[in-house]
Amino acid sequence: MASGTTHPVRPWVDDMSAPERAALLGAYVLPGGPTDPNPIIGQARAGEDLGLSHLFIGERYATKDLGALAGALTQVTSRCRIVGGVTHIGTRHPMVLASLGQTLQALSGGRFILGFGRGSAGRWRSYGLPTPTSAMLADMADILRRLWAGERVSYDGPAGCFPDLVVQERPAVAPPPLFLAAVGPGTLAVAGRAYDGVMLHPFLTPDAVGRAAAIVRDAADVAGRDAQAIAVHATVIVAPDRDPAEVLGARALGYLLVVGLGEALVASNGWDPAALAAIRSHHRFAGLDYNAIKAIPASDLAAVARDLPSEWLATAAATGSVGECVRALDGYLDAGATNILLHGSTPDQLGDFVRAFANA
Repeated sequence: MASGTTHPVRPWVDDMSAPERAALLGAYVLPGGPTDPNPIIGQARAGEDLGLSHLFIGERYATKDLGALAGALTQVTSRCRIVGGVTHIGTRHPMVLASLGQTLQALSGGRFILGFGRGSAGRWRSYGLPTPTSAMLADMADILRRLWAGERVSYDGPAGCFPDLVVQERPAVAPPPLFLAAVGPGTLAVAGRAYDGVMLHPFLTPDAVGRAAAIVRDAADVAGRDAQAIAVHATVIVAPDRDPAEVLGARALGYLLVVGLGEALVASNGWDPAALAAIRSHHRFAGLDYNAIKAIPASDLAAVARDLPSEWLATAAATGSVGECVRALDGYLDAGATNILLHGSTPDQLGDFVRAFANA
């Protein structure tokens, strides 16, 4: 838990206009593992038409290359922030990351945000890459900012060995902000010390989001940074008028079965770890590694997910009627989030819900 410093959060204004409320929301575009990237164009346009403020791209090393997709979105949107949410600090050399970030920032007119995350240790082992540590994540943010400032960088440390780096040409736009995906207290503290914003993991309760935001802001205070300037995006799955077990269960299990991530979510929410152990002991999951878990059909996951404690799905997502889902999102904002990242549907599917939230 953070040190207990009291931080004012975004003031809740009862007479906030509908466009202002819509701008509290963002959404993923091209979610999951598609084989055709083209739908991202229509989804992004729909998000901009709805008044969303952020469009998030979750990179996959298949048909979801961050640079290609974000570059396309710079040309079909004019207002939304385009967020790389997220990539690994080691799949691209720092010079390539610096080039990617400032090129997309120039193409978008200053609307790009570069996001990093720890990801799964199992995945990175299979790729032959190290799992990012707190020191690596903090140092990479510093390296990129120094390169974008025109400095010559010589670095030998946790993030790698880079004898002599310099970006010779720089566009006439400010460098892109850096976001960090986080769930555990260590990564949250890194976000507060070294990043401009944090993307919180799905399946956190409002109370857990409040605790996470406090850790981020306390760490920023200790580092001498403006704690209120750090964006806190709570990622919330929204499933109005749907059975939570049917809609959310498979997705929840996909997270909870991953070693490390499942424990972090249970700890953050104050849930019973024995319930997680019971789910993991199911014969369908015995001996599976990260890649095998990700290959389990959603129907198989959904069948087992009905054994999850019902309060887990009810309290860590927005479920029930449309009005109840709207109130759930307001609860996350009241808890300390500055923004909501809608999860589970693309912008072209969210029109009615976004309008309901905007006009609440």
